[in-house]
Amino acid sequence: MKRKTTAIFASVLILLTAACSSTNGDQAGSKDQQTTTLKFFHRWPSEPRNSYFNYIVKEFEKQNPGVKIEMESVLNDSYKEKIKVLVSSNNIPDVFTSWSDSFAENLVSSGKVKDITSMFDSDANWANTIIKSQIKPFTFNGKIYGVPFTMDGKAFFYNKKAFEKAGIQKPKTWDELIAALDKLKGAGYDAPLMEGLQNTWAVSHYLGTMNQRMLSPEVIAKDYKTETAQYSDPGYVKVLEYWDKLVSYMGPAATSIDHEAARNLFIAEKVPVMYLQFAELGYLTKNPQLEFDFFNFPVFPEGKGNPGALTGAPEGFMISNTGKHQELAEKFVKFIVSPENAAKFQKDAGAMTAVKGSATAENSPKGTLEAVDVIMNASETTPWLDNAINIAIADAFMKGGQAMASKSMTPQQVMESVQKAAKSLQNAK
Repeated sequence: MKRKTTAIFASVLILLTAACSSTNGDQAGSKDQQTTTLKFFHRWPSEPRNSYFNYIVKEFEKQNPGVKIEMESVLNDSYKEKIKVLVSSNNIPDVFTSWSDSFAENLVSSGKVKDITSMFDSDANWANTIIKSQIKPFTFNGKIYGVPFTMDGKAFFYNKKAFEKAGIQKPKTWDELIAALDKLKGAGYDAPLMEGLQNTWAVSHYLGTMNQRMLSPEVIAKDYKTETAQYSDPGYVKVLEYWDKLVSYMGPAATSIDHEAARNLFIAEKVPVMYLQFAELGYLTKNPQLEFDFFNFPVFPEGKGNPGALTGAPEGFMISNTGKHQELAEKFVKFIVSPENAAKFQKDAGAMTAVKGSATAENSPKGTLEAVDVIMNASETTPWLDNAINIAIADAFMKGGQAMASKSMTPQQVMESVQKAAKSLQNAK
């Protein structure tokens, strides 16, 4: 009897031990999942990019059991403000998107962005898939702080049928552009050129390009650096006078709509000319009947800037240097910026990436391969104005451009506000 009782006790003990082992394993697995959570923050909550990143997150989690990606996204202006707050706090995301040039440099100055030069040096096979010219805007003091993902450029898109009917060739000079707009107006278009002036960034894209075309590189270099900014060159006022001329072709609706609404008017062939990003090519497929082409911003007669420059810049991903899982963050970024997933982004979002060969005739909207050639062959790349200069000064330019469109400010008044903003920043230091 004693032997039987001992055997039963031993069996129960084995079962309890196995049960406890199983329970502890499940808890450990749950704990592991919590400790391998990555926070991912980006600025593309709208379709089709939202669906693309949902796919990326699910696929990466599937391929990496025990990893959880916490993804959050907000639109442009909100993103700019929130990422600055997060980077200055102790709640910086493990992986986050960033514009390049001065916007990226400002984030880097926080000291919380990881130097990822070794990420490129240690994996030549991956690094060589990225177009080198797109890495430079994320490079500061010889160190790389961002992985470029999208690349872009800005050009005047035009309705080919409208141009042919009016007998217009691609404008190469400012005078030819104005003559083309006059012809289109005479052909019955009340607003031959359109923009959604509710969006200040859209104003900055114009003024940034026009500043580059008008002013010498030396003046730009001095004024775009906050410490030496003066904005006293008369070329700035001339740029705004030209802006005032362009706005006159947009009609009264431009001040009451946003860029998306303006783009829809171009797609619907209600207006024949619009200043668009190459990243917007996918939207133009909404109208299969739309026949379009594009040309770079024309040359000013008194311009001192490089006439072959193209406005545009890459966007990409940065990694926190305070995160607990930096190697995993690098792996996640490489997963997004891979030939396979870059090609999927090209197909799904219709936007170009900085990964070589990601755009093909089969996976891209009409005009993409031509746009890639334009970007690759540009003699110089000019960043968006709101990325190139301090945001307080950019705001003065952008809001001033809006005010001019509503006839509430003159070019001289706009430049006074720009100079005041620059002086205020200098005095604050």
